Amino acid sequence: MRDNYYTIKEYGTDEIIIQKSRFIAYVSRVETEEEANEFIDSIKKKHYDATHNCSAYVVGPKQRFQKANDDGEPSGTAGVPILEVLLKQNLEDTAVVITRYFGGIKLGSGGLIRAYGQSTTVGIEAAGVVLRKKFHLMTVNIDYTWLGKIENEVRQSKYALKEIVYLDDVQLQIYVDPQEENEFTEWITNMTSGQAKIEIAETLFLELPRA
Repeated sequence: MRDNYYTIKEYGTDEIIIQKSRFIAYVSRVETEEEANEFIDSIKKKHYDATHNCSAYVVGPKQRFQKANDDGEPSGTAGVPILEVLLKQNLEDTAVVITRYFGGIKLGSGGLIRAYGQSTTVGIEAAGVVLRKKFHLMTVNIDYTWLGKIENEVRQSKYALKEIVYLDDVQLQIYVDPQEENEFTEWITNMTSGQAKIEIAETLFLELPRA
C-alpha cells in the first residue's frame, strides 16, 4: 500500500480555443489500466466526430504504468505532452483525454505540443489535485475522569480528532500518521499513567488539499 501520493480530486473538464481549434480536456481518477482505457474509450465514443482524441494516463505507485496516444496527430506532439504534464505534476492514478476539433489552421509540431500541454493543465485545474495520505485511525479508550484533559490535549496537538464515542468508558478516535504511531502511543500512555487502551482500528487514506 502506498503511503502518500497526489491524484485528481474529482472528474473534471474544461476547454480552450487555439487558432480556431477547439481543445476539450477530460480528466478522471482511475485505479487500473483497464479503468483508464474504459474512460478513454468513453470519451472517444462521446466525441466520435472529433478530429483527434489524444490521451495519456499514469497508474500505480510511483507512476508505474504509463501510456500516451497521439491518435493521428504527428508522433510525439499530443500524447507525450499530455503525459509530461502528469509526470511533472507528480500525479498518479490519473487519465486524460484531449479532444480536438480542427479549426482550419495548422499549428505545427511546436504549436501542437504547447496546445496539448496547456489543455492538460487546464483540465487538471478544473479537476483539482489532492494529496492522498495514509493514516492510522487510532482508538483510545479511557475512563471518563480523563476525558477533559485528553480531549483538550488532543485538540491542541498535531493529531486530528475524528470522533468521541461514549460507551461504558470513553473512546476517542484519532487520525495518526503511521510514522508517528509509537510517539502517539507513548504520549497518551504518559498522560494517562498507562490507563488508556490504545489500538489501531483501521488504516485508511485521507484526501488533503495540495499545498
